[in-house]
Amino acid sequence: MDVLSMGETMVLFSPRSSGQLRYETDFQTKVAGAETNTLIGLAKLGYKSSWISRVGDDEFGRKIIHAVRGEGIGTESVTIDDRHSTGLFFKEKTTEALTSVQYYRHQSAASFLSVNDVEPVDVSRFQYVYLTGITPALSETCADAVHALMRKAIAASVPVVFDPNIRKKLLHGEIGKQLMKDCMAASTIALPGRQEGDYLFGTTNEKQIAEACMELGADTVVVKLGEDGAYFQTKIESGYVPAFSVPRVVDPVGAGDGFAAGLLAGLLEKKSIEESVKQGCAIGAIVTQVNGDIEGLPTRNQLTTFMEADSADDVAR
Repeated sequence: MDVLSMGETMVLFSPRSSGQLRYETDFQTKVAGAETNTLIGLAKLGYKSSWISRVGDDEFGRKIIHAVRGEGIGTESVTIDDRHSTGLFFKEKTTEALTSVQYYRHQSAASFLSVNDVEPVDVSRFQYVYLTGITPALSETCADAVHALMRKAIAASVPVVFDPNIRKKLLHGEIGKQLMKDCMAASTIALPGRQEGDYLFGTTNEKQIAEACMELGADTVVVKLGEDGAYFQTKIESGYVPAFSVPRVVDPVGAGDGFAAGLLAGLLEKKSIEESVKQGCAIGAIVTQVNGDIEGLPTRNQLTTFMEADSADDVAR
């Protein structure tokens, strides 16, 4: 197995038109969660992964397991909870350029993840553990589960890749900030963005963010810079990777998850950190051009074509 992750995946209700949710009557449902988005991105590139989670004993929970398993993700560590419901969220496109998300996840099944869900998992089977800051922010038991998984990874010498993926609605003041910093301290590779750097360290300067993460304990830091690409820093090297240009951003949600998939794939392929970051930038750019979190995640051939597109025709023939 290549990558192990843990977190909540929910059913997304997405309106078919733009405007305030109060006026929407026509929705399409999709399955979305930061961790499974990344694992699905890896699966499309040919990598094997497994997911630890909990879903409700309801049709939404069955929809999630069906979708995630159908994409090739191992669900043997997913518990069906008959006491709590599967979380839901709604996307609102007030205008074409403005998207907001409303979550209905309070006391969802996944928020009851605990150390008991982590204990049976053999972490040594995997090459990387991938986690985001969303999971420990869901509840105290979720935070305990994340810390337990990180400890198991460290004990097994399995690198931990941590994306803070800040959700301010879930975090509370200094306690929330410290929770993210504790996770950063236990990670091998940290993937903050500028806004997350501002939230955690009071700066949007990518070099200062990287330094702050490394002072906490991370060996490698990749700061996502959006349309400016990314900045990476290790103990021996640093540098910038430019973004890939796209004609139009259709939906920015999920781009960071795609970035993580590209980066992890590069690391699994034993590419340099610079080449891995470049691959992450490419997938992030591809994802922004498609409506939906996973629908734009590319296959290996599509990724290669996109990365070579500067000198290619507009249509692949």
